[in-house]
Amino acid sequence: MGNGSGLDTEFSLGDETVERPSKTRRPNRFERKTAKEWVTRPKSAERSGILREVKKTFSFFNFLLNDSKAKEKSQTRTSTLRIDVPLVLIASTLVIFGLLMVYSASWKFSLADFSQPASTSGQQVFIGSPTKIFWRQAAYTGLGIGAVIFLLFFNYHRLIKLVLPLLGVALGLLILVLFIHDERLGAVRSLLQGSIQPSELAKLAIVLYLSVWLYNRREQLHDLSIGLAPMGVILGVVAGLIVLQPDFSAVITVFLLGGMLFFLAGGDLKQIIFILVLGGIVGYLMVQSNIVPTARERVVNFWAGLKDPLQASDHVVYSMGAFVKGGLFGVGIGKADMKLTILPFPHTDSIFAVVGEETGFLGAAMLVLLFGLLMWRSLVIAKRAPDRLGALLAGGLGFWIVLEALINMAVMVGLMPFAGNALPLISAGGSNRVVTLVAIGIILNVSRTSLVDQEEKERSINAVVDLRRRDWRRSVSRTRRPTASAKDSK
Repeated sequence: MGNGSGLDTEFSLGDETVERPSKTRRPNRFERKTAKEWVTRPKSAERSGILREVKKTFSFFNFLLNDSKAKEKSQTRTSTLRIDVPLVLIASTLVIFGLLMVYSASWKFSLADFSQPASTSGQQVFIGSPTKIFWRQAAYTGLGIGAVIFLLFFNYHRLIKLVLPLLGVALGLLILVLFIHDERLGAVRSLLQGSIQPSELAKLAIVLYLSVWLYNRREQLHDLSIGLAPMGVILGVVAGLIVLQPDFSAVITVFLLGGMLFFLAGGDLKQIIFILVLGGIVGYLMVQSNIVPTARERVVNFWAGLKDPLQASDHVVYSMGAFVKGGLFGVGIGKADMKLTILPFPHTDSIFAVVGEETGFLGAAMLVLLFGLLMWRSLVIAKRAPDRLGALLAGGLGFWIVLEALINMAVMVGLMPFAGNALPLISAGGSNRVVTLVAIGIILNVSRTSLVDQEEKERSINAVVDLRRRDWRRSVSRTRRPTASAKDSK
């Protein structure tokens, strides 16, 4: 019976009398403990159910978080070009600085070589553009950048079928030079009035061809008749055609590239020493036999310059004078005067001397550092390459670029006999600029291919781990505690 307190029933529980609450009021804690009718399940089951719900909630949010991270990572991967950023920054710095120095060093030659006669007030004058060489160099740079972009997405494994035709084209151009006989400065090295130098293409072709050739024979390099002897024939044919121009420094470059590639391919140390000794003997005989008329004179001037710098060749003396005048910080970009007076070919062979005069010792040292960093990145990419072919291409092309730069800079300070090697990415010259950028594009493609392969491997590993996790979840069942009804039935 009701008593005004909301309780309408009484029942006996042992010795105690407990009032049963009506449906209009929720029972308190004491009533839930004492009245078993109102306890639907034990506390352990209730607690495990709450924990299960909390786990489900956290699993859901964890799934959303991982899914968003995966989407962000996939978007980042698809948006990136997978390029070696340090190498791009180094090459871009060299290209921009090279254009700046060509603009500073070439205006006198632009006026002299591209002026046209005109008559004004009865007098004949010459009118020309002081930036003609600069804009032509900028056009070659644009062509080279286009080649870099194309080669960035051109898998370097496709070069296996292209290296032999490329070497054939290079050899054909070297022969064509001898027949056309466009002599400039006592040598026959160019086509189309000096616009194309086949020897530059031959250096690129020999690196690419030997990389593929050594890669295909990587298991047989220790055999003298299969490894070293055929490679010597290949180098001898290319070097022989270059000697006839004559270009003695290019011959040395070709043999050094061959020895370096043979070393990177894993050739025998004894065979490498044999190549170096044989190259030295051949070079000595060429100098002594006067096959290259200027080679002996340059070697004699070099030894004299080592004893007394003033006894070196005039070109080297003028170049060292530019460095002395530049001092530590230089006279400023565009303010050098030796390029306008006595320094020969300031925009091509002697551009490093212009760098020393205008930017000083610090500017020249920074340029040397940039080429050192270029070699470092090339070796890093070669080490990370997915196969030996990529390692040979990246290492060989990087070594070629830096070797050309070191020869040019060493000549300008009297540390090597005089050579006509251009300073890559700095000197004016279309052939050298384009083939150098082509080499950088191939190195970047090796880097991109290695990054793509690494991402695919990581993606496959993650997929396997995810499948294993799902299988484990399906195979392992959850342990459930018995409910109150189950306990009562027992």
